[in-house]
Amino acid sequence: MKHIGSKGFGIRFLLKGIYTHNGLLYFHTEIRNSSNVPFDVDYITWKIVDKKVVKRTAIQEQVIQPLRTQNFVLNVSGNSSERTVWTMDKFTLPDDKCLVVEVAEKNGGRNQQFVIENSDLIRAKLISELKVK
Repeated sequence: MKHIGSKGFGIRFLLKGIYTHNGLLYFHTEIRNSSNVPFDVDYITWKIVDKKVVKRTAIQEQVIQPLRTQNFVLNVSGNSSERTVWTMDKFTLPDDKCLVVEVAEKNGGRNQQFVIENSDLIRAKLISELKVK
């Protein structure tokens, strides 16, 4: 998953991996702050959107709610990083849609987003044994 992520203003939002176990999908993300200013997370959205939007066409968005989140933090201090694992029901995407993951900064403009295609979802690594602490 080296190709999925975004960076700007000293903030990197990366997808470290996609995994599957017992009909669930696990998304491993990382927020890396290389600036001296702390990054306060306002929200993170997961939504399925149309790839191409023709002019004067209604935009169809479907927001996906994670079932569970492991190690979700609301503050990434300066020159540090935080990793989070998101658990969701399994799903696939049609050819004309993609999954957009967006993180927004509270009272700021350092918002980041990346796009996941169906080809990335179907290449999820299988986890044979899951250890939850």
